[in-house]
Amino acid sequence: MKIAIVGCGAMGSVYAGLFASAGHEVWAIDRWAEHVEAMRKNGLRLEGKSGDRTVQVHATTDAKEAGPCDLVVLATKAMHVAPAAESVKALLGKDTPVLSIQNGLGGPETAAEILGRERVMVGVVGGFGASMKGPGHAHHNGMELVRLGEFGGPITPRLRKVEETWSGAGFKVKVFDDIDQLVWEKLVCNCAYSGPCALADGTINQVMGDPDLSKVSAACASEGYAVAMKKGVKLGFTDPVAYVRDFGSKIPNARPSVLLDLMAKRLSEIDVINGSIPRVGKQVGVAAPVNETVTALVKAKERALGCS
Repeated sequence: MKIAIVGCGAMGSVYAGLFASAGHEVWAIDRWAEHVEAMRKNGLRLEGKSGDRTVQVHATTDAKEAGPCDLVVLATKAMHVAPAAESVKALLGKDTPVLSIQNGLGGPETAAEILGRERVMVGVVGGFGASMKGPGHAHHNGMELVRLGEFGGPITPRLRKVEETWSGAGFKVKVFDDIDQLVWEKLVCNCAYSGPCALADGTINQVMGDPDLSKVSAACASEGYAVAMKKGVKLGFTDPVAYVRDFGSKIPNARPSVLLDLMAKRLSEIDVINGSIPRVGKQVGVAAPVNETVTALVKAKERALGCS
């Protein structure tokens, strides 16, 4: 297949590296010029849980260079989805699906507003702990589950085809009829570690092992679970603290993306992760004071660091 990865940062590079290794024609599209130039010159190096490989990809800052593709993976951060979705139009053939994969809430909905709900699929990826080592070089600590679904369900033949493409590249994949379930199961985990790790400048394992930070992490997860339950989301677990600790134990040395953004003095996605819990909580009548406080503290830290 001809596959475009739009937003080829840490996680996008994992997708691009494994798809290319599986023999697909991969177009890595990103705004980071040095990263694109390194991939053009030396290939894309991906190391970590999946091994250590360097693959050849077509790298560009301009989606128009790629032309129509068989599959588009929209892997930007949530705040960049709207302009990225506009650029994706140059990659679309008659039946090209766009798989929107972001942390937190709202990314796929934004893409669907621009491209149409019938065009967009939803992806939720967890347990990779990816980071950039430098231009053209990505690393990931784990290799857990890729969840895929259609807006509103059910599982369709085209979704099965996309599932086969991912599984054929070495990913563990599960398809869902209910996208709310797949989004909220990941969100509860993200809430547990994104904000607390960012505040502590620590790995997931350091948060899990600290007697105070672990309480904050557990409270963030519990609030997220309570909001999901009141919202009527069907989750595949009943103990959110045990669920997120099991998740965290698989990638103990990972630094969540919010922390990586702060380290690089970039604005983070905290508003759509921890910040989404009190926002949705107000809609359904469930308070989420810990997530609200964690979000405020991360945003204050962003200002102090001069993130932009």
